Amino acid sequence: MKNLIVNADDFGWTEGVNRGILEAHRNGIVTSASLLANGTGFASAVELARRAELGVGVHLNLSDGPPVAGPGSVPALVNGAGEMDAPPERLLLRIMARSLPVKEVEKEWDAQIRRVRDAGIAPTHLDAHKHVHMLPGLFPIALRLAKRHGIGAIRISHEASKLRAALSARGASGTVLKQGVQARGLKILGRDARELAERAGISTADYFCGIAQTGELTKEGVARLLRSLPEGTTELMCHPGFANGTLRNTPTRLQSSREEEVKILSDPEIRKIVASERIRLIDYGYVVRSA
Repeated sequence: MKNLIVNADDFGWTEGVNRGILEAHRNGIVTSASLLANGTGFASAVELARRAELGVGVHLNLSDGPPVAGPGSVPALVNGAGEMDAPPERLLLRIMARSLPVKEVEKEWDAQIRRVRDAGIAPTHLDAHKHVHMLPGLFPIALRLAKRHGIGAIRISHEASKLRAALSARGASGTVLKQGVQARGLKILGRDARELAERAGISTADYFCGIAQTGELTKEGVARLLRSLPEGTTELMCHPGFANGTLRNTPTRLQSSREEEVKILSDPEIRKIVASERIRLIDYGYVVRSA
């Protein structure tokens, strides 16, 4: 059986992003979303999730916005303005220099998960903003928190090369090529992640894709991916949303591309391919239940 999780990252980033994700869920193929506990649209996302049959995970964050635990509780994770602003590259350098206090990382991620659970949402899985949970030393923390909070699944950000090739449009842009290199780097950094998750009894998808095409998703690529989907469970990461003034005032580079993704993921032709290929659309809750 071919199972597909279409997971929208950045749920809770802004209200416009939230509306785009729900549009792509109700009228398209999005089945799952990852909620940012510290996003400006968190409350709106929680309310929308309550009215939708949408699997919701926690989008663990170390790179943007104020910490949920409070700046005073995690001083090494924030800048002078009391906000987290470290890109994955800087976090990796700090890990290598042993200057990133993992106790503060665990405290902040624990607070983020608790905020989602306290809002009445039972998370289906964990993943991370910019895939930082895949960095050395941080993946075990995510697994430990999954066990602590009874969360049965986690994203393994190992992009399958065959699926990356299928999803890429003809004449891939420099951005896609650059992000493809980053995807390979993540696979190397977290090469033991799947084995660690298995030992911990935490479920994963069999395949994952979407890193190289972040902000560059095309209808042609999605159609080709669907027609070449392997047996088992695949996660397609996406970033749908509606761009507005609030989004434009945030540091994300994903602006107009979010609206394009809403169109692609809601396109009737894409939905017809899912049906004709007999693809079962699921969320991570199904992966856990069938483990």
